Amino acid sequence: MVDTFKTIAVFQYSSEAEIIKGRLEADGISVFLLDNNTINTNPIVSNAIGGVKLKVYSAQEKEAMEILNSISSYSLDNEGKAIACPNCHKTQVELFSTIKDLKSFLAFLGGFIFGTLPFHTRYNYRCEACKTEFPIEK
Repeated sequence: MVDTFKTIAVFQYSSEAEIIKGRLEADGISVFLLDNNTINTNPIVSNAIGGVKLKVYSAQEKEAMEILNSISSYSLDNEGKAIACPNCHKTQVELFSTIKDLKSFLAFLGGFIFGTLPFHTRYNYRCEACKTEFPIEK
């Protein structure tokens, strides 16, 4: 039988993938990262190429998924409590950045043209259960 890899997770940045890779390797699972060097070279292309793919051998997929599912990747507030969705009240909420207003777009465009990081980015939360997006409360 030929060993093949299965993609079990995709990350926007390679640092996130490296943390999970280390956790899986500590449990004896062989892990391969795809597109991490490209994204390390130019993080702006992460969404365009589909992020960093975390792959494991097909034979280890089930065990790797169990470990991956045991790791909480959802957002916490300043007191360490899970953030709940205002719509469905589930705690499957993740932080993401968005470019929806003019100021964010101009900062992104300037960063792209001049090769710098954008100075203004708007962050929101997204509920994975009902896909509701809501802003950070200060």
